[in-house]
Amino acid sequence: MDTSGIGSVDGHRPAANGAVACPASGVPGCIMSSASTGGVPPPRDATLGRHIARRLVQVGVSDVFAVPGDFNLTLLDHLIAEPGLRVVGCCNELNAGYAADGYARARGVGACAVTFTVGGLSVLNAIAGAYSENLPVVCVVGGPNSNDYGTNRILHHTIGLPDFSQELRCFQPVTCHQAVVNNLEDAHEQIDRAVSTALRESKPVYISVSCNLPGLPHPTFATDPVPYLLAPRPSNLMGLEAAVEATVAFLDKAVKPVMVAGPKIRVAKAGDAFVKLAEASGYAVAAMPSAKGLVPETLPRFLGTYWGAVSTAFCAEIVESADAYLFAGPIFNDYSSVGYSFLLKKDKAVVVQPDRVTVGNGPTFGCVMMKDFLSALAKRVRANTTAYDNYRRIFVPDGQPPECEPGEPLRVNVLFKHIQRMLTGDSAVIAETGDSWFNCQKLRLPDGCGYEFQMQYGSIGWSVGALLGYAQGAPDKRIIACIGDGSFQVTAQDVSTMLRCEQRSIIFLINNGGYTIEVEIHDGPYNVIKNWDYTGLVDAIHNGQGKCWTARVATEEELTAAIATATADDNKDCLCFIEVVAHKDDTSKELLEWGSRVSAANSRPPNPQ
Repeated sequence: MDTSGIGSVDGHRPAANGAVACPASGVPGCIMSSASTGGVPPPRDATLGRHIARRLVQVGVSDVFAVPGDFNLTLLDHLIAEPGLRVVGCCNELNAGYAADGYARARGVGACAVTFTVGGLSVLNAIAGAYSENLPVVCVVGGPNSNDYGTNRILHHTIGLPDFSQELRCFQPVTCHQAVVNNLEDAHEQIDRAVSTALRESKPVYISVSCNLPGLPHPTFATDPVPYLLAPRPSNLMGLEAAVEATVAFLDKAVKPVMVAGPKIRVAKAGDAFVKLAEASGYAVAAMPSAKGLVPETLPRFLGTYWGAVSTAFCAEIVESADAYLFAGPIFNDYSSVGYSFLLKKDKAVVVQPDRVTVGNGPTFGCVMMKDFLSALAKRVRANTTAYDNYRRIFVPDGQPPECEPGEPLRVNVLFKHIQRMLTGDSAVIAETGDSWFNCQKLRLPDGCGYEFQMQYGSIGWSVGALLGYAQGAPDKRIIACIGDGSFQVTAQDVSTMLRCEQRSIIFLINNGGYTIEVEIHDGPYNVIKNWDYTGLVDAIHNGQGKCWTARVATEEELTAAIATATADDNKDCLCFIEVVAHKDDTSKELLEWGSRVSAANSRPPNPQ
């Protein structure tokens, strides 16, 4: 079957009719994947394993990140046998989940495959992160033999009770749908519903497949599965018109309105609509930190990152002094609000979520899709450049870091000055939880340059697996990853997998002796870690197999030479690892401010009872 017109989400090829991945009938939801065979035995290759593999390929998955275990080995055989699908073996399940997260950021959907309970509970943390970041990830777990369900048997890889539901119960809060496939009669329906739900909800799903089923044929798998046709959810037209009317009246009476992009623009697939509104309205434009990379930073009235007290210079002053602000897809939490210290007022805000709009203190309009709303608003709103004009009057360009003396210890701000010069439209940046959050926010992204970090969940170590997955999903880009030493120690093993996959990322390992972000929130001896020979570790992992180059730098001269080598033609297809030695107290001023405010929020005393 020709699946060239099948798409999943932004970043993958859309279907010809503009719908996203679903039944050819045009009816949202799942459909039967085959017709009756009239009593004729199904072909030997019409198996459950092949059906799962075909479904993954159809929705845009070319790589499944896996760790083998005795309950998923037969399933892995069928995934490997599927043309167009590669099984990427990872060093542990946590990294496999992080890789599926990174892959979903690059390709719109990701997948991982692990074994029962010991693998499932290991990957759980990564799936929770993908849930918090609204990423569709299909987590397939090899489960117990179907004959063991309903018996009183105790199995290995369990906690020693004849109850196989522990893993399922753990996944329920962090996935939008769960399917336990332990018979073939409804297996096709369960698989189809799970995969389509992941795409529709933009959240992870959990699929458990009994270990004795993947290789069995069944009549429902006798033909290729019919492509999904998940029709985009339509807006209520009357609600859309009412929301636009109310918002136009609200914004047009404002003197200096602004607009701010939030991370749920990705879920709503509304990036282009946001840009059209920015161009039509003339408003000053900012992005919340977790929306960096989702809207072009080359927009003519782009101010930078709005992050409260640690915003881009002059950005917070313009946003918080505005008499109206439109937030598209925001997430307001303690981190994004810098310990709840935003100076925003609800009665001045238009908050646009993926499927609803709230104007000021009310009203709220439901069943209004963000993409439709922003597109309609762009045609109606009156242009107003006052906020940006005010910004231009007060703006003073940032200074450059002082020049280093020859042989002077390297400063982190000098490192990021050089990283800025490396960025092109063929690059992408992965920022690990820590001071890299703040330093990477200050990078100005050229058109086409990707940017990812995990702000809502903030799990240290995420970036190593995510880098593996993102690079696998975007092979046309050279990824620059900024990772702290503490985070790297959590998940370092899968540098090995990057080498096996012949990836060509550039990793800057910032060695400052500990968990610096936690030092600035609350210091203690637990934030100091054992120093490693990081370049020696990566050389040992390399072991002469694959293309890898490492360097350790402690001065600007050494950094300049290392970057020149890493970006030279000889190393353009090589994984490059540069350990940057920095002083333990060399942090961004933004981290110092943010850390003190988050610390104050964390240490609030209990309310009187």
